[in-house]
Amino acid sequence: MSKKPLKEYLAESLIVGDGAMATYLFQQGVSIGHCNEELVLTSPSLIAEVHRAYYEAGARLIETNTYGANRERLARYGLESKVIRINREAVKVARESVGEDAYVAGSIGSICAGRVAAFDEEEYRDMYEEQATALLHAGVDAIILETFLDVKELLIAVKAIRPLTRVPLIAQLSTIEVGRTRDAYSLTEAFRLLAEHGADGVGINCRLGPVEILRSLEKTVVPENLILSAFPNAGRLGMSDGELKYKSIPGYFEETADLLVEQGVRLLGGCCGTTPEHIRRVAAALSGKKPVKRVNPELCRIEAVTTEPVEIVRTRPTVVEKVKNERTIICEFDTPKDLEISGFLTGAQRLQEAGVDTITMADNSLATARMSNLALGAILKSQFGIDPLVHVACRDRNLLGQQSHLMGLHALGIDQILVITGDPTRMGDLPGASSIYDVTSFELIRMVKQLNDGISFSGKRLKQKARFVVGTAFNPHVRQLEAAVRRLEKKVAAGADFVMTQPVYDEQGILNVYEATKHVGIPVFIGIMPLTGYRNALFLHNEVPGIKIPEHVLKRMEAVQEDREAGRREGVEIAKELLDVAMEKFRGIYLITPFSFWKMTEELALYIRQKDRRRVAVEA
Repeated sequence: MSKKPLKEYLAESLIVGDGAMATYLFQQGVSIGHCNEELVLTSPSLIAEVHRAYYEAGARLIETNTYGANRERLARYGLESKVIRINREAVKVARESVGEDAYVAGSIGSICAGRVAAFDEEEYRDMYEEQATALLHAGVDAIILETFLDVKELLIAVKAIRPLTRVPLIAQLSTIEVGRTRDAYSLTEAFRLLAEHGADGVGINCRLGPVEILRSLEKTVVPENLILSAFPNAGRLGMSDGELKYKSIPGYFEETADLLVEQGVRLLGGCCGTTPEHIRRVAAALSGKKPVKRVNPELCRIEAVTTEPVEIVRTRPTVVEKVKNERTIICEFDTPKDLEISGFLTGAQRLQEAGVDTITMADNSLATARMSNLALGAILKSQFGIDPLVHVACRDRNLLGQQSHLMGLHALGIDQILVITGDPTRMGDLPGASSIYDVTSFELIRMVKQLNDGISFSGKRLKQKARFVVGTAFNPHVRQLEAAVRRLEKKVAAGADFVMTQPVYDEQGILNVYEATKHVGIPVFIGIMPLTGYRNALFLHNEVPGIKIPEHVLKRMEAVQEDREAGRREGVEIAKELLDVAMEKFRGIYLITPFSFWKMTEELALYIRQKDRRRVAVEA
C-alpha cells in the first residue's frame, strides 16, 4: 500500500524529521572544509549510513545531503559543473537508505549562508531553480528551504521554485534574535509573506535551541493551514574541555518536544549538533500523539510590545546640510603615529579658526598604525566644539567590531563618517596584520543606514535610531572614468549621503570630475592636497594608489626641489590655482593636510574664505 502524499499525511499526523548532517559527519571524522555534498558521489555509503541511522532512530522525513549543492557553493570546490549530478544522486542515496514509509525532502540551503545579503536577485533565482529542478526530477516528496537569515533571499527561492512543482514547499528561517530575522522582519510578517507567495509550510531551524524556538513561536502569528516545522540546534555552540561543542543532551529534546507540538508544530527534527540519539528521543516523545491545532497569540498584544525606535534630533547642521546653502570645507588632518597629541590638537584648533567646518580623520591611512580617530574625535568634540568626521575602514574590524565601533561613535555624538575599503595591511607598517574585509564599502554603507532605521546588523530592533551621515570616496584617477562613476552610483544607491574625492592636481581634472558627478544627486567635495616638494610629488604620482599628478605640475615642483620652503610655497600656490577652478564648480571643498603640515591647509582655508568674502562684497 503506497503512503499518502506528505501534505495529506501532515494534515492529520505528526512526523519526525532527521537531525544534523554536517556536524554529525564531523563527529564521524569528516574534516571541516571538505565539500560534504560531494560525498554522495565519492562516499555514498557514508551518507547512506547517516540517513539509515536517523531512520532507525524514528525519523520519517529524511533530508537529502544537498544543503549547499548549488552552483555558487559548489564552485568553491571546482564542482559547479556537477550541480545536477550531485542533487540527483543525493535523492537516490536517501531513497535507497530508508524504508518505504519514509518521505524524502530535497534540502536547499541559503546561498548567502550568513554573509551580508548583497546579491544579484536574478542570479540567485537561476541557481535556486537549477537545484530545485534537479531534486524534483529525481523524485523528492517535498522541498525544504532551510537556514535563511533574510526574508528577502528566502522569498527569491520560494518564487523561483513554486511554479515548478505541487509538492510541499517548506520555508524555514534561521533567526539570530528571538522572533526577528536579520533583515528586521518579525516572524509574523515573514510567515505572512511566505504564505502569500506559495509556501505550504513555514518554520524555524538552526542557530536557536528548542526553548528559544518555543519563545519565538509563542509571539508569532502563523497563517492558517500552513505546515509548521521546527528543527532546533542542540543548544548554543560553546567551548568545553578545549573543544567546541553543543550543550544540549538528547534527553532535553525529549522534554521540549511536547511544548513545540503544543505550539502547532507538525514536523519536528534537529539541526546543528543533533545526532540520531536526539531524534530517537523526539520520536519517543511524539509516539502515539496527534497534531495540536495552532492557537495564535493576540495580535494586539504583540503590537503593544513592538515600539518604534526613538529618533534623536541633531542640534547642529551636518556638512551635507551646510553645503546645500554655503561653501563648506572639510579638512583631513591625520591623527598622530605617536602617543603625543598636543600638536594635533593645536593644528585642529587653528584649522577651525581658519574657517574649516569639520576635521576629518583617516582610519589608519595607508595601513599605517595611528591613534584612534574615535578617541581624538571625541576630544575635538567635547573639548573644542569641533564636529569630527571620522573614516571607517572595512579592513580592520569584523562585523562584530564594526557594529560595536559605530555604536560607540553614536554614543559619543559623532555621526559624520566616511566609509572606505581601506588599504591592505601588507602595504603598511605592520604587514603581518590581517586584513579582514568582512564586507565591502557598499555593504557597510547599507548596514550603517540600517542602524539609522533602528535595526542592528543582526536584525535586532534598537531602542534608538542612529543618525549617521555617510560619505563615500571617489577616485577619478582611473583609465575609464565612466566605470568609476558607475561604481559611485552604486554607492549612492546603497545610501551614501555625500562624496569626497581623491586629490586632483590639474584644472581639467576638476572640470572632468564635475561633469562626471553632477548628476549623482548628493554633494561632492572635491579633494585638494598641497604638494610639499618634488619628492612628495614623485611619490604620490608613482607610489600611492589613486593619485596622478600632471607633467606640468611635476615640472613646477622640480624647479624648486633644492629649497624645501620654496617647495611648500609652490605646492600651496598650485593648490590655490586649483581652488580658483574648483570653487566655480563645487560648494564642497575637501582639503587634505600632507604630513601633518596643518599650516599649509590653514592657508588654503583662509584663502577660500577670503575669496568668498570678496565675491560677496562685489555682488553686493
